Amino acid sequence: MNGGLRRFLASLIILAFIFQMTGCAPREAGGKPKKVTVKVGFWGSPEEINIITTTIKDWEKIHPNIKVKLEHIPFGSYVSKILTEYAGRSAPDIIAAEVNMFVSFADKDVFVDLKPFVEKDTTFKLNEFFPEVVDWYTVKGKLYAIPRDTAPMACIYYNKKLFDEAGVPYPTDDWNWNDLLEKARKLTKVDKDGKAIQYGFYSDMWQNFVYSNGGKIVDNVKHPTKCLLNSPEAVGGLEFLLDLAHKYKVSPTPNTFRNLGLGVIQMFMMQRVAMFHSGIWETPLLRKIKDFEWDIAMYPKGPTGIRKFGTGGTGYGILKTTKYPEEAWEVLKALSGDEGQIMLAESGLAQPANKKIAEGEHFAGSKQPPLNKKLLNEAVKYAVYDPFHAKWREARDLYIYPEFDLMFNGLKSVKDAVNKVVPEVNKLLQEEEK
Repeated sequence: MNGGLRRFLASLIILAFIFQMTGCAPREAGGKPKKVTVKVGFWGSPEEINIITTTIKDWEKIHPNIKVKLEHIPFGSYVSKILTEYAGRSAPDIIAAEVNMFVSFADKDVFVDLKPFVEKDTTFKLNEFFPEVVDWYTVKGKLYAIPRDTAPMACIYYNKKLFDEAGVPYPTDDWNWNDLLEKARKLTKVDKDGKAIQYGFYSDMWQNFVYSNGGKIVDNVKHPTKCLLNSPEAVGGLEFLLDLAHKYKVSPTPNTFRNLGLGVIQMFMMQRVAMFHSGIWETPLLRKIKDFEWDIAMYPKGPTGIRKFGTGGTGYGILKTTKYPEEAWEVLKALSGDEGQIMLAESGLAQPANKKIAEGEHFAGSKQPPLNKKLLNEAVKYAVYDPFHAKWREARDLYIYPEFDLMFNGLKSVKDAVNKVVPEVNKLLQEEEK
């Protein structure tokens, strides 16, 4: 190859590189970069809206070429609205995806694979995130969302004042079901007619009772083909939960709340429930309590020492319909980045998905209640997600919830309820997935 040809080819390579670096970004007349608008779809409480808005406003100050448009969508209509907009190519560039919503979106193949972005972005460290959470958003080797938070259903909130008055030791993270029942009995009070005026415990998170008794909801969480709620282990776990209300009388039923017109949070704040089971997201409201001190303990081990919890959480993904994937990636990093996760941690609303932040001063080391929230970093290892199947939400809402409501209110036995549920759920699970 002669020198002239080499110089000509080198010039073409340089021009191609320049075009690649500058031509991909929209430009106004005169060569100035055009301001790109990236739309973000999300739902959330007023606290979440404030955190997301503040995070983005701060970020925009140092990214003047990107305008972020936030679209708040009610939780109940979120999935259907996003999918409708996606079909009409008017969807947001980025969407928040709660762990179960994520399954519905992933089934429709709407997400951009984020692995190439992670691999070439030296400022972003995915290895700082809890690997168990990242795995949930990874489908067939493709990373479809970056987790913002995780939410193991591992918190037993307890009223220290009621424990002290009853002379009952506080729960510890290594307690078990027998300890729970013993404490709940001592903390339950009745009036002269035998009517409960203070309950020892409440939970409606039945998944933990199935898991901790050695049971499963389905045969394989990521590839479910069969519902196992009628197994002896699952039935035994559910029966223990029901016995707390109907045999031992230490727990209210769903109808109790309906008749009183109160929820469990209100009853806890009114000191009518000594312990209740939930996730960390209850914290912002409970921090308003002035009448007594409270904290959390880890959900107790089952009869054979098994420890497992259901879980929630949210991640952010980029939709394939975006016109600006590179700019969307930069916005996504802000939404799932350190600043936003630190604000979530300090608000008490969520446990960061970034392990470094979750274990640091803003969460585990914070002196804000609950003081024992570090337990959640251990709980991540025992978290079990709901089945990864496009029909699971339908199975849950159409069959499991209605039957279990009858069961929890004592109108149906556990065996009768699960025997009704399992065949219907199996039909849905065995429908062909895309």
